[in-house]
Amino acid sequence: MTIEPNHEILFEPLKIGPKITKNRFYQVPHCNGMGHRWPRTMAEMRGVKAEGGWGVVCTEECSVHPTSDLTPATLMRLWDDSDLPVHRLMVNKVHEHGALAGIQLVHNGQSVSNYLSRIPSIAPSPAPNETSNSTQARGMDKEDIKTLRRWFREAALRSREAGYDIIYVYAAHGIMTLLYQFLLKRFNHRTDEYGGSLENRVRLVREVLEDTKDAVGNDCAVAFRFAVDELLGDEGMNRSEAEDIVGSLAELPDLWDVNVADWGNDSLPSRFGNEGSQEDYVGFVKSLTTKPVVGVGRFTSPDTMVSQIKRGVLDLIGAARPSIADPFLPNKIKEGRSHEIRECIGCNMCTSGDYVAYPMRCTQNPTMGEEWRKGWHPERISPAASDESALVVGGGPAGLEASLALSNRGYKVTLAEAGERLGGRVIRETALAPLRQWNRVVDYRVSLLSARANVDLFTQSKITAQSVLELGHGHVVLATGASWRTDFVGIHHRFPLTGVDAPMVLSPDAVMAGERPKGPVLIFDDDHYYLGSAIAEQLATEGLKTIIVTPSAEVAGWTHFTLEYEHIQVRLRELGVEILCNQGIKAVGEGYVDLSCVFTGKHRRIYASSVVPVTSRISDDGLFHELEAHRSTWEKHGLKSVTRVGDCYAPGTIAQAVYSGHQYARNLDMPVDPDIPFRRENDFEEGKAWPEVSV
Repeated sequence: MTIEPNHEILFEPLKIGPKITKNRFYQVPHCNGMGHRWPRTMAEMRGVKAEGGWGVVCTEECSVHPTSDLTPATLMRLWDDSDLPVHRLMVNKVHEHGALAGIQLVHNGQSVSNYLSRIPSIAPSPAPNETSNSTQARGMDKEDIKTLRRWFREAALRSREAGYDIIYVYAAHGIMTLLYQFLLKRFNHRTDEYGGSLENRVRLVREVLEDTKDAVGNDCAVAFRFAVDELLGDEGMNRSEAEDIVGSLAELPDLWDVNVADWGNDSLPSRFGNEGSQEDYVGFVKSLTTKPVVGVGRFTSPDTMVSQIKRGVLDLIGAARPSIADPFLPNKIKEGRSHEIRECIGCNMCTSGDYVAYPMRCTQNPTMGEEWRKGWHPERISPAASDESALVVGGGPAGLEASLALSNRGYKVTLAEAGERLGGRVIRETALAPLRQWNRVVDYRVSLLSARANVDLFTQSKITAQSVLELGHGHVVLATGASWRTDFVGIHHRFPLTGVDAPMVLSPDAVMAGERPKGPVLIFDDDHYYLGSAIAEQLATEGLKTIIVTPSAEVAGWTHFTLEYEHIQVRLRELGVEILCNQGIKAVGEGYVDLSCVFTGKHRRIYASSVVPVTSRISDDGLFHELEAHRSTWEKHGLKSVTRVGDCYAPGTIAQAVYSGHQYARNLDMPVDPDIPFRRENDFEEGKAWPEVSV
């Protein structure tokens, strides 16, 4: 297959300063929870993207000095020469596939507390640290500014020595970067030549750009990453000031990388925005500079990409999340396989890796983060190690992914789903309007499976233990999912509630299936992720008076890590949802719910006609136990294994379910260490390079 003619523009080379990128696909800097702590894992992940066709592949944030210590986050460092081996490892992996390597140098100023280095943080003006209420950043004097410029210059020189092609000056993502803090009036209260007027507030950015160009500009391209709007009106960066800044610096960098701030607006979750949502904010930049412009927008459609280029919005298609969901997105477009793109669903499971400090995960791409540890490749998989067939029971995310990966290996697969449609929990959850785009998890897999000669798909097929034995498959995969509890057992209530008026209680599964509770409806959210708020949003949108109660101090607290939190709080309040925190359930009676303060135990009565507990789930694993009871008959029926995957084994996120199905398929008939089934990075010494390890 060959590239479609209207997509050819995406593969034109483009000059960026002294460098030329082979196409317009640009993996912008993005965090990944790997960084300096798991450098091989990080480098292999970046290398796979270069292999997948991205013309430019950049690092995450890379701090230039211990006064910008991001601990406990696991990003990159370039404090001195001892950090160079980590960078060379990544650069070599990227260059191996003909891509340019970019590095995003940063000082985080008052947004870090320097937990490791224990050096007081610095800021344009004295200010509390954004990450700690117990410490403050000291205001920088002019000698500090000279020193900061030296740190950036030295880091740029080390970057060139490491082999990077593009070196960033970074002033974006709101208050996360010191250079942006200098630009913002609410953080820069200086009265000298670095504060006050916009010209003065831009001065340090200009100087660092000029210093970087002077140091490495003949050999490396210099990029400027700039957030053109914080969506805060006059209190923050806005269109008026951004136009003046772009106009005054227009020709200084070799590349403009533009976005909106903060991170939650830049990596906007799909329930709050669509593909290309930043165009209205960044579209003016190209009219003010002759230099190439890159921007992001959760781009997965090549037609949308082409449109942005032809209409003069962008020169390069920037991506973080889409490059995670499908590292081979560019090659698939180039080969005329756009229909095979594993599209990002905008759930932001990936961003949680940075916040929680573990290697990032992806709901759509189960190989993400496992490229080095397990040798998993997003487009290659070992061939079948036997001629056994597999029966997959359950067509949810785990069953679909297990079936797809097994079929990719060459196994004969039969997938049996009891319901009318494939998709399992994803179909139920995407019936809620806020989660609609998550259906890409199902669409991608069903589309590919439907075209496979070695896969048989059956819906409305209830499988029993007897039918499993009669079908005679060598391996059986149980992906039968889990069901939400209605007895309120969860993190807060460890025992089922007694004295509950059962007709008052409606399960989340019933709500997602279309059954509507009577209002007012009380949602008890002890799950703390997305579902409780999504159900509340759905019901409130339909006109029901909705109350959401949680034993936590905040609703949907885990969504801080997926950048959904602030958007959820705004949406619920706009819809008039009443929010009650720090409350457990004492009793549920006809027309009322008695709450209990988690601290004092004091009771409070709320009047409601329905209660939806979003607490925890129970695996639907009855078929597994039935088959275990008949284990003595397996051999005569040719049955070699019965394995639970996904929520049937352990209820978790959709990402965990997809991963579980994929892991089963990868490991079938393969030798795997049952205790530690992945390689560990425990042989690294500072300043010492590692031997190359083949995957």
